[in-house]
Amino acid sequence: MACRTRLAELGVVFDVRPEEHDAAGCALPYPLSVKKLAKVELRPPALMNCTMAEAIARFSKDVVQPAAQARLGDDFVAIEQASAYVCRPRHGTVKLSEHAFGNALDIAAFTMGKGAHVTVSADAKDKDALFLTDVRKAACGPFKTVLGPGSDADHATHFHLDLAPRRNGGTYCK
Repeated sequence: MACRTRLAELGVVFDVRPEEHDAAGCALPYPLSVKKLAKVELRPPALMNCTMAEAIARFSKDVVQPAAQARLGDDFVAIEQASAYVCRPRHGTVKLSEHAFGNALDIAAFTMGKGAHVTVSADAKDKDALFLTDVRKAACGPFKTVLGPGSDADHATHFHLDLAPRRNGGTYCK
């Protein structure tokens, strides 16, 4: 409940959803359908755990918004997400993905206030490329896994951010 109180204080708009679980081991005991991160829409709404919702809300406010203003001269108003909770293993393995616990978010694009659409891609140019680089680098720390274009073929069109616990509290950013 403390996490949900912090989300409300941050201005996050969410609905509480029924528990998710699966025979494969996927589990999301207290899911939230997150619609808005204060002034930033999440399109479409994303099902995730509260800790992930709080992390992405703070990251949006403290990192993405300042980067958008500095690099693009505009506020960002929406995250176009490609995947949140989904019961599935990591690609090519039997180990469950952090998505299977509502502990990950894949970001495909950012929408700016003046209508510009910045798609996560290795082909981004100029200011868009600088903005995406700033966001990706700053994600290492608040998130324990950060993958994107260039890391592997599965992440060529989005940033994967998750809170997977790692030995010694480390991060994996590629």
